Amino acid sequence: MPSVSVVVPVRNEARSIEGTLRLLLTQDFPRDEFEVIVADGASTDETVPIVRRLQGEFPNLKLVFNAARLSSAGRNTAIRHARMDVVVIVDGHCHVPDRDYLKNLSAAFAASGADCLGRPQPLDVPDPTPFQRAVSAARSSRLGHNPDSDIYSNEAKFVPPQSTAVAYARSVFHTVGLFDQAFDACEDVEFNERVHAAGLTCYFTPAVKIVYEPRSSFRALFYQLGRYGGGRAKLAFKHPKSLTLPALVPPLWAVWVLAGGALSLVVPYFGALWLASLALYATVLLGAGVVLGRKLSRAAAVRVPVVFVAIHFGFAWGFWKEVAKQLRQRVRWWAPQPAGAS
Repeated sequence: MPSVSVVVPVRNEARSIEGTLRLLLTQDFPRDEFEVIVADGASTDETVPIVRRLQGEFPNLKLVFNAARLSSAGRNTAIRHARMDVVVIVDGHCHVPDRDYLKNLSAAFAASGADCLGRPQPLDVPDPTPFQRAVSAARSSRLGHNPDSDIYSNEAKFVPPQSTAVAYARSVFHTVGLFDQAFDACEDVEFNERVHAAGLTCYFTPAVKIVYEPRSSFRALFYQLGRYGGGRAKLAFKHPKSLTLPALVPPLWAVWVLAGGALSLVVPYFGALWLASLALYATVLLGAGVVLGRKLSRAAAVRVPVVFVAIHFGFAWGFWKEVAKQLRQRVRWWAPQPAGAS
């Protein structure tokens, strides 16, 4: 049964950090066989005082400082301080389902012999708001996430690591290095691309499920998906083979919505086609709201189409913003230097 280092990268998680840490620190697992390492990215709320107070109760709780603030840098800082056999990443706003989580994780490594583990990551938090219920339902549907991902599966099996691996034997970091700190989002997918390229194995098991908290407003969800979209675009520039058709659909649709609307002002044919496509999109979203809403309250069901708009256009906004940034960097790199410039 391998020992476990739990890495918790945080920034301004005062609202939820104590609950998450107490669930981790009171696990039914030998205390000298696990540690929890919080990597704080210069929080401006009460996150650090809360962690320091908990350190007085739990000697296996560590606090390290992440000056770069990004999650990728926080992961790396904590991993450098880890001393156990395997490392698992748990965000500061996650819900750990039970006190056997670390026992199940350690047992899964021992039984599978895998280099890393993947887990389900549903959004079914206790007492959600209607908007959060709508986000949970939308994100678990094919219109709301990558259909190639296993994060909503409940079947134990060996899988490609790209979208699911979150726990790693220490040897993995010696083989592929640490997380790429150029990434502010999707750093886990980029890291897992290297894990996959190295031929390392990933075992997916519901026994190590973690529940994530859905965003509670349109703005917060739009921003979250914007970060995901930007991360996916940056990933595509670094690992071109990682770009899939599902990831391209929202950005291309957003381009059509904008370009088609502009062309419709001068070309009548485009106007009819553009309006028909918008009508079809609205029909699909409303239909999805009806189908998914059968298991929801009316207050949550009516929010489902709005949630899909935030998911699709938030992702597209972040994707194209990062594409523009990457292209500007390449233009500057190729541009001739002024005379005398070094």
